[in-house]
Amino acid sequence: MSFGRRPKPKPWASPSQILAAVGTKTNHGLPPGTAASASQKAAFFRGLHLPDLALAHACALGREPAWERFVGLYRAALVRAATGITGSASLGEDLADSLYAELYGLREVDGRRKSPLASFTGRGSLLGWLRTTLAQRYTDHHRRTHRETPLEDFDAPSPAPAPPIPVASTILTAAVARTLSELEPEDRFLLAAYYLDRQTLLQIARTINVHEATISRRLKRLLEGLRIRLLKNLCAGGLSKAAAQEALGTDPRDIEINLRALLQTSQTGAFNEQGTGSSQQAANTA
Repeated sequence: MSFGRRPKPKPWASPSQILAAVGTKTNHGLPPGTAASASQKAAFFRGLHLPDLALAHACALGREPAWERFVGLYRAALVRAATGITGSASLGEDLADSLYAELYGLREVDGRRKSPLASFTGRGSLLGWLRTTLAQRYTDHHRRTHRETPLEDFDAPSPAPAPPIPVASTILTAAVARTLSELEPEDRFLLAAYYLDRQTLLQIARTINVHEATISRRLKRLLEGLRIRLLKNLCAGGLSKAAAQEALGTDPRDIEINLRALLQTSQTGAFNEQGTGSSQQAANTA
């Protein structure tokens, strides 16, 4: 597939400038108005998908080698995802081509080509971001064409069906919500404190009166269990195992779900009781 001459490379931006822009844009993963500490900034940058971020921004800058690598890595995956969303090989090809053209930067703003890849922040995988973008473009297309359909094209006795919904995205949203709702309150507290509030292991350990190493081990086991549960719920929702594995690359922040609302129902009481019980047992033994 060819769209003619590549976009003229834009002025070079250093990796540190790109990272600084991403951190500023997302407030280092913290709620708006919250100032990030040095440790919170470091934790944020460690959590980024840096190879994906570098590739996306190199493509947005019009770098030829980056586009060649992008096509080699994601062209086939884009077509498979688009085919799954549309339910048609031909429509999937069209959807993938239209997104590729948009990513390539055929749209001009103030006389300059603009690529949506420049908005990729690296907080999730690039493949997950691409799948989410595909689903959004498909929904936008059906909403637009549904509004623009002439009245004479409608058959009065047979109402027009609702636009198809990106099935994989809907299943993923439901699976994430179900998986998190199945967690114990103290597990939801750990996830919210560590990943949303950016607390350190030591801060969490002091809050719930346990050792820092206990928090580290529990988080590790929790993440392993979450992955297993989420895969199970995705398959139960109708995805194949391969499609479920691919869906795991999507950043939950890119889907329509309020993670904080799901995790805020957590309580620290169970932890405190455990810590108090352990302290009392040690005192009695002494």
